Amino acid sequence: MIDIEKRLEIEDLYNQYGSCLDDGLLENWLELFADKCSYKIMPRENIELGLPAALMLCENKNMLVDRIVSLREANEFSVHRSKHIIANIHIKNFDNPNHLVVANYVMYHADVEGNGSLFSFGSYNDTIIFVNGNPKFVDKIVVVENWSIPHMLSIPI
Repeated sequence: MIDIEKRLEIEDLYNQYGSCLDDGLLENWLELFADKCSYKIMPRENIELGLPAALMLCENKNMLVDRIVSLREANEFSVHRSKHIIANIHIKNFDNPNHLVVANYVMYHADVEGNGSLFSFGSYNDTIIFVNGNPKFVDKIVVVENWSIPHMLSIPI
């Protein structure tokens, strides 16, 4: 069984994850990942059918950096604010060094006129390791239930 300190640190990692994305602190968000990592956004249907197609795929940290640079300097997308609710964090495997963790998420968007809408909901299926005493995402798979996302997917979920 995992000790309470590690459990709280993992829960705090998820709180930081949502806060960084909601506050537009993408460079801080990047620091939540281990140096060797991957990030995928996958429709649940593709996972269940064994299809490899992802809505977003970053196979290493450099690709995550490129995604942030692209968002900051190249992409044009509608200005909005997002809010994440991350709940039901379940640590499924306490083996060192890898911790398998599943959590549910809901992500809302509000446009500059104050109109809000549900953007995405699903789960995070993650592998987390501790690096110098701090939890980091190694493999993050965002499993979207509503794979028909109502707006262009340009930002991480």
